[in-house]
Amino acid sequence: MSETGTPPTQASPVIDTILTDEPLESLDAFRRIGTTADGAVLIFEGRVRDHNEGRRVSGLAYEAYAEMAEQELRGICDEAATRFDVGAILVAHRFGPLGLGDVSVRIAVAAPHRAACYEASRFIIEELKVRVPIWKHEVYADGSTRWVGAVDADNTQGPLAPGAQTGGQT
Repeated sequence: MSETGTPPTQASPVIDTILTDEPLESLDAFRRIGTTADGAVLIFEGRVRDHNEGRRVSGLAYEAYAEMAEQELRGICDEAATRFDVGAILVAHRFGPLGLGDVSVRIAVAAPHRAACYEASRFIIEELKVRVPIWKHEVYADGSTRWVGAVDADNTQGPLAPGAQTGGQT
């Protein structure tokens, strides 16, 4: 509290987004998120799992329209910062081939209180899956493949499908 009995005003949230083909586990930026004003830090990781919709997955690859993806991801983070009382947001998404267990997306939120961290993180991942132009190409144990989240002109799946949503599933 200040001398007048009002809480100190937190500075504008620090927001950073990263699209990379490098592993996300080693990004140092996640170790430094937040300030002493933030009583909570939440880190969410999305990982490649070994199954989807009843099929065994052996790996996958993400493709992205990088310029548009970065712009849309930044917009989502700005929205989260406006909606929730957060001090910092860092979102990283990987593209290219990934193996089982690899981290595909990492979201970190720092805030004075944990509720804002949880709410902002959930908002970011749900909006990212709908709005960001990143597409997932799953590879199955039987050797077949499938684009997840978009349909092309031949009614097969793909990232450049006519009428497909802007974003893909991550």
